[in-house]
Amino acid sequence: MKEKLAAFERLLTIMDELREQCPWDKKQTMQSLRHLTIEETYELTDAIIENDLSEVKKELGDLMLHIVFYARIASETKDFDIADVMNEICKKLIHRHPHIYGDVKVTDEEEVKKNWEKLKLKEGKTSVLEGVPKSLPALVKALRIQDKAKGIGFDWDNKSQVWEKVKEEIDELQIEIEGKSDKIEDEFGDVLFSLINYARFIDINPEDALEKTNKKFIKRFQFMESEVKKINKQLSDLTLQEMEVYWNKAKENNATNLITNSSVNN
Repeated sequence: MKEKLAAFERLLTIMDELREQCPWDKKQTMQSLRHLTIEETYELTDAIIENDLSEVKKELGDLMLHIVFYARIASETKDFDIADVMNEICKKLIHRHPHIYGDVKVTDEEEVKKNWEKLKLKEGKTSVLEGVPKSLPALVKALRIQDKAKGIGFDWDNKSQVWEKVKEEIDELQIEIEGKSDKIEDEFGDVLFSLINYARFIDINPEDALEKTNKKFIKRFQFMESEVKKINKQLSDLTLQEMEVYWNKAKENNATNLITNSSVNN
């Protein structure tokens, strides 16, 4: 524990020194740091998806720096400091875990989540959905909305019901497309929302799944570009049928790499 406290104290000291002596750090505000914090958060998620623990450690450090930076800026206007930040989260954690710090009994994580939502309403929130940030990406927001609704018992009973809903929404979308309706966008959104719902029921994080597919597509596409360059051409020089040949080669190459990597890891 002493080593951890000493490391945190060192970071606070360095932050103070930078804020007082570095021209760039002296100039920063919460507003100027905001977009950098978002960028650091996405870099952390990239490292987590890649399972690169060395990078995870580095990106966590970058985020920790931002937290300390915001607290230092606030301390200059005497609004709050890092101690206030730490005490606030400790207070919240204790309040929202009465099954640990009180006499409430729970049997599983679902009961814990339901208790959380009830406690939040007692804290003054008028809706269980208030805790979902408005600026979240739509896919992540949909998942959080569904989690919140589930927390108070508003959810499907089983995954087969949800899959039937997915098929129903796809059928409705198809009807609107065939009728060239102005409701196509709405119905497409319903399909996505229902698929995200189904992902929850099969224990898949849809954001992670989509990002992995993005990365897979990028790797295969760049493999195609690399292969075509070997014959002094660009992809745009090929017909769709010729591109399909290279795409299949990219898929085979990806499968081979997966097998090779699995063998090495085992």
